[in-house]
Amino acid sequence: MSPFEWRRRGETVWIEASLPTARAVFSTRLGGRSSGPYESLNLGILTDDEQELVALNRQILATALERDPAAFAMGLQVHGAEVQRHTARPERSPYVKRGLEMAKVDAHLTALAEVTPLVLTADCIPLVLASPGAVGAVHCGWRGVAGGIVGKALDALCELAACSKSAVTGALGPSIARCCYTVGPEVATVFRERGHEDSVTDGNRLDLPKAVRAELEWAGVAAERVHDVEMCTSCNPSHFFSHRRDHGVTGRQAGLAWLA
Repeated sequence: MSPFEWRRRGETVWIEASLPTARAVFSTRLGGRSSGPYESLNLGILTDDEQELVALNRQILATALERDPAAFAMGLQVHGAEVQRHTARPERSPYVKRGLEMAKVDAHLTALAEVTPLVLTADCIPLVLASPGAVGAVHCGWRGVAGGIVGKALDALCELAACSKSAVTGALGPSIARCCYTVGPEVATVFRERGHEDSVTDGNRLDLPKAVRAELEWAGVAAERVHDVEMCTSCNPSHFFSHRRDHGVTGRQAGLAWLA
């Protein structure tokens, strides 16, 4: 049975997954205040959108989810494989304070119920990992996946929670799917050399969600504990921003989670 359901508060719409030990949320572009290519719930402060509107959008989402925005944990995403453990509430959260220097990290983990790990996406996969006692949000682009970020985040989560990998549940949010993701032969080669089946890189198309699911299974997470919302950001312009579809001029949605 799928754990995903559509949720709405006012004009703000999101997808929520009830996991055994956590709540996972994947925002949409609906319910914010931005306009033009960033319409409407753009959460990306580094886009060319008006910063005041992005700040308002971030507050709108936090209010809709009833989460403290000052306790959102995030960083500067660089398509790498670095993981950050948050063992204390952020002193100053980049989610609410513009201009802060951010750690160059693509995965955030915590064992604190008050802290909300968050990643921003516009085609890459927002992956939530949850175990008894810890939760994380992982930004999975092809470079990060090829660099081992899924396994590294899983190792860090289990270390933080002192649990086995068999106790972890994963949720993949909306991302660009194989139908819309063309790549060059060098990308296909990287994934084949990493051990992925040819179906992951069929012709000139990359099935990134399939690659992430395989990485989780290789690392010890049972297939039945990995849930995929199976929605393509590029195919759904009314609900999601897409970097490829919109030629780089677009907003950002979020994947975030907290212990329940």
